[in-house]
Amino acid sequence: MKEYLDTDAVERAYAIAKGQYAKLGVDADAAMAAVGAIPVSLHCWQGDDVTGFEGADGLTGGGILATGNYPGRARDAGELRADAELAFSLVPGVKRFSLHTMYAETGSKPVPRDDLEPKHFSAWMAWAKERGVSLDFNPSFFSHPLADSGYTLASADKKVRDFWLRHGKASRRIASAIGAAQGNPCVNNVWIPDGSKDLPADRAGPRRRLVEALDELFSEKLPAGTISDAVESKLFGIGSEAYVVGSHEFYMGYAVSRGMKLCMDMGHFHPTETIADKISAMLGFVPGLLLHVSRGLRWDSDHVALYSDDLRDLCRELSRQNAFGRVDIALDYFDASINRIAAWVIGARALQKALLEAALEPIALIREAENAGRNHERLALMEEAKSLPLSALWDKYCLDQGVPVGADWLARVARWESETLPKRR
Repeated sequence: MKEYLDTDAVERAYAIAKGQYAKLGVDADAAMAAVGAIPVSLHCWQGDDVTGFEGADGLTGGGILATGNYPGRARDAGELRADAELAFSLVPGVKRFSLHTMYAETGSKPVPRDDLEPKHFSAWMAWAKERGVSLDFNPSFFSHPLADSGYTLASADKKVRDFWLRHGKASRRIASAIGAAQGNPCVNNVWIPDGSKDLPADRAGPRRRLVEALDELFSEKLPAGTISDAVESKLFGIGSEAYVVGSHEFYMGYAVSRGMKLCMDMGHFHPTETIADKISAMLGFVPGLLLHVSRGLRWDSDHVALYSDDLRDLCRELSRQNAFGRVDIALDYFDASINRIAAWVIGARALQKALLEAALEPIALIREAENAGRNHERLALMEEAKSLPLSALWDKYCLDQGVPVGADWLARVARWESETLPKRR
């Protein structure tokens, strides 16, 4: 597919669309500027199918699975960083990059996960600084022999629990060092896979152990302003279909009682359940939220995010509440069946488009109608907003951000696929 950009056509369409939004009291330029300042964290594990740099051939355990065998998976840090840089160049807005501890660079000497230190991520920090990208972090409670039982921090085996506690503490220290180096908090998200394939007799015991483990994990005081801790729930996983220790209700209670950030993944709830309404409910009780943008499809939670109604509702709710100062947004999915860079770009651009649409909503008029009790008018304005010329604003936004307009980005991915990926086979 060839790149084709008619800048004049983009500008003409934008001028007309801008006027249509202005009639409804929306400042299109201000909306684009606001969206352009919202950080979005892309996830390293889309680039290599959650394999990491520990010598494994692929993801094992943890109730998760990367399916597909599309050629060209990144095999080392250099290839992963190169792929990420290409993805960055095709996505507008402020980018962050989220790492897992299993992406440590330890040279020729393997280092146990509970012995990892900030120095093992120095190359990542240098790369991020050079490119003006901030990093986020995640401890890796899966793809490890001590996770084979299906339990980590909630394990009945104290030796297993202690190992994962040391790992979690090491990960927090690494995240804090990253935050100190980049001058803004590194979001450190704790997710564990613990659960049972079939019906357990004791549901409370593992949860009591998990509370104790989490309290110990977060007990170490780290320098203020360097780390932002979050805890993430899940409905079920492969091998934990009947029971997950860290359910939504568990972590909701934990986050509220401990005054910490709650992570909600769009794919970690019942198939017909969305998280948009949960934002206002939770922000009344926790200091902040981490939102993982994903797409649940039947049994799997980690499909490439699309410009779907669920994502649009989520972004509208964030915009209506002006919640961006208390909410971190990150992508979280892994698809090995399609070009991995394209998967990054499709999801990130879908999120950016949904954020822009939300910022362009004529919310002042909608709220005025609601406050006056004219709910028919409120509903009508919401409906009319759906057919406003968003595409013209989206093209202009991409043009101003210096990234490809429309589907032109596919040509750059095609060149990468023909020139770079064959060398990895």
